[in-house]
Amino acid sequence: MITYKRFLTLSFIFLTAALLKVHAATVDTVLTHSTAMNKDIKAVVIRPDDYSASKKFPVLYLLHGFSGNYSDWILKVPSIKKLSDVYNMVIVCPDGGFASWYFDSPVSKEWQFETYISKELISYIDSHYSTITDRSGRAITGLSMGGHGALYLAFKHLDLFGAAGSMSGGVDLRPFSDSFGIEQVLGKYSLFPQRWEQNSVINMVYLLKPNSLAITFDCGSSDFLFGANKALHEKLLERNIPHDFTVRPGAHSWDYWGNSINYQALFFSRFFNKEK
Repeated sequence: MITYKRFLTLSFIFLTAALLKVHAATVDTVLTHSTAMNKDIKAVVIRPDDYSASKKFPVLYLLHGFSGNYSDWILKVPSIKKLSDVYNMVIVCPDGGFASWYFDSPVSKEWQFETYISKELISYIDSHYSTITDRSGRAITGLSMGGHGALYLAFKHLDLFGAAGSMSGGVDLRPFSDSFGIEQVLGKYSLFPQRWEQNSVINMVYLLKPNSLAITFDCGSSDFLFGANKALHEKLLERNIPHDFTVRPGAHSWDYWGNSINYQALFFSRFFNKEK
């Protein structure tokens, strides 16, 4: 015989289990290989609770910033697991090196991260997980260095990414000729100014046509990169490139990025669902 008290206890247990299951994404740490750099590279892969090999899932590639690594997002913003569940998407957090800026460096073969992400990592994810393997189910975003990297990779590889974003992105490299390790991947600005000009996202808008890429980016009003992001917004307007540009109070911080990713995930989910 079940007493009223026992009934309440069992009900609480079942309710707690149900609530826990609502956000039960699975986090994998995988070891990928880069032939271009001749080394193994780790990545975090987050699978939603509803993940199944019988269904194809969209993928959001989420890049870290300068001096970070593949574990930054999951450790500092663990709520991204809930975003995977809520929007039913796979989230991949690659390792982009301490200061790769996600380039294929003309200076060193140790920094070939454009090739790694656009070819080697995507190939690994699509062959090991049940994913949508075309641009309609693939988006990319990131913070700071990763914001630059996300737009850089998407602008150059419109065949791979249907949507792209940036949070506090370093979209103009030129003001930082002696900072953030950029010269180790591009060479000194004084010696190779053309490399810096050509590889700054703000100078790559010419690669886009209206509606060729779904774009969202944002920056805190107190961020030292705010001016460059505003300038990118104005360039996109000049070329009639549709995009979302959001300014919020905030600085270059995890508090800002932890909030921003919620809005960006919604943007990408709407893109994925629109493309179905």
